Amino acid sequence: MSKQPKDFDWDLVEGKGFGGSYAADVKEKMEAAIEATLNSVTEKEVVKGIVVSKTDREVIINIGFKSDGLVSASEFRDMPDLKPGDEVEVYIENQEDANGQLTLSRKLAKVMSAWTNIEKALEEDIIINGFVKRRTKGGLIVDIFGIEAFLPGSQIDVKPIRDFDIFVGKNMEVKVVKINHTNDNVVVSHKVLIEKDLEAQRQTILTNLDKGQVLEGVIKNMTNFGVFIDLGGVDGLLHITDISWGRINHPQEVLKLDQKIQVVVLDFDENKKRISLGMKQLQAHPWEALVAETEVGSKVKGKIVNVADYGAFLEVLPGVEGLIHVSEMSWSQHLRNPQDFLKVGDEMEAVVLTLDRTERKMSLGVKQLTEDPWNKTDLLAKYAIGTKHKGTVRNLTNFGLFLELEEGIDGLVHVSDLSWTKKIKHPSEFVKVGDSLGVVVIELDAENRRLALGHKQLEENPWDTFESVFNLGSIQKATIISKTDKMAVLELPYGIEGLAPLKQLVKADESVAEVGEALDFVVIEFQKEDRKIILSHTRTFTEATAEEVAAATAKPAEKKKTTKAAADKPAASTAEKSTMGDIGALSALKEQMEGAERAQAIKKLEKKSKKAE
Repeated sequence: MSKQPKDFDWDLVEGKGFGGSYAADVKEKMEAAIEATLNSVTEKEVVKGIVVSKTDREVIINIGFKSDGLVSASEFRDMPDLKPGDEVEVYIENQEDANGQLTLSRKLAKVMSAWTNIEKALEEDIIINGFVKRRTKGGLIVDIFGIEAFLPGSQIDVKPIRDFDIFVGKNMEVKVVKINHTNDNVVVSHKVLIEKDLEAQRQTILTNLDKGQVLEGVIKNMTNFGVFIDLGGVDGLLHITDISWGRINHPQEVLKLDQKIQVVVLDFDENKKRISLGMKQLQAHPWEALVAETEVGSKVKGKIVNVADYGAFLEVLPGVEGLIHVSEMSWSQHLRNPQDFLKVGDEMEAVVLTLDRTERKMSLGVKQLTEDPWNKTDLLAKYAIGTKHKGTVRNLTNFGLFLELEEGIDGLVHVSDLSWTKKIKHPSEFVKVGDSLGVVVIELDAENRRLALGHKQLEENPWDTFESVFNLGSIQKATIISKTDKMAVLELPYGIEGLAPLKQLVKADESVAEVGEALDFVVIEFQKEDRKIILSHTRTFTEATAEEVAAATAKPAEKKKTTKAAADKPAASTAEKSTMGDIGALSALKEQMEGAERAQAIKKLEKKSKKAE
């Protein structure tokens, strides 16, 4: 049992409660004095407090309020040396919870303070020292005031950064450039700090820039058309054609990123701040290194660097190229695709055809390395008129085809010299490119490099025989193949065609024969030189006209004239019947042409037909 003080007067307090013995005015003064020692606090704000004590679980903080606040010790893990008496910032969550306790939070205080500092940094353009925590997609995560901010890759430096990892774990000065309060996102930039430092330097460079000035720069970006050079705050373009005198396909063949190089100013636009740079201009032009011995007629060696439709470029020296036109690749007069002869990378020899050192142009030839086939001594004997050869069809035209007999020796086969019997309108009806074709030399003009060839001449002219078979007045079985406005085309025996005027297609019943009908026809005209046979179905049941009798009895030279006169006469005139004397003359002529000669001709044709089958 505790001992009571001897001089304590219990009568003063007994039955009156705590402070009950004080007068009202004294009590008010005491309460006011006590209140004066306490701070007035507001919830949801950050205040400073003093650490009263610290345990493993809690830290007691005195913020000058009537009661001390408790904060979890886990919120001070970043302050392992925290001790009583230290001053810290805390956030007032609740002045009095259900247990009557003041609730504080250091974590929320740090967040609130951080956002306040971030907003202040944005408003006042303050430089912040941040810590790069990690790399993320498109940039870096930087810790500023305990808040994670995003630093885009494009805002790290004025030059493109290819390796973000080198910044992780390092401190970096940044500026706040954007705050998104909705998502609590912060964007910072390190590039803006560099740009301000470079602005003065950039103005100095542009002010002193002049054409022909040699500068040193660093390759900051590379494309297929050139590279961008950092000249110390201002960029210039080094086009791919100004990198090397030689031909390159991509700048990376001779340059690499971050490489320091010397360049010369070719041109610049002060308003647009565009600077064109050159690198090859710092070296002597390679044409100056071309030896004096190189002249027209001399041989050069090189590598094919480009192939176009019209030819190929041979690089003799880096920057020294000559054009080999497709026509100078082969003696063949039939031009082909250059890729049929060579490809990029081929190393070869050529002959200089033209050379202009002033204009720096050179044309070359490859075919000149071999003898011109048209200059060979045995050419006239080898391709004498009447000699037979085989060649390859290289080209087809409306008027004929070109046949290559050997490299450089081409000949023309006219469409009329393909067949004795067939009416060929285009060579494609008879052959195709690449086919092998036998021919006979019809004409040779070595001086003008011309060779006329014929295919049908490999066989005898069957029209000599046809003259006996399809004699005037003979009846032939024929099929109508087609019709035009004036003539019908007939299919005759032995694969030849005949013609019949439309008026000669009238049948006995006065109807007109149509395409596809096979009928008997009478030969009313035979033109050997023009290989033309005129027939009539109507004549199978009518008598010959006077004009037809005259045409049959006329000499060959007069037949065409007679036929034309008959064609020009009105229909009523040509319809007149011949006299009995005329008919007798025609009949006598017909009998004369028939007989042994005609039979022999037919047998000859049948023999040829069987042989062909």
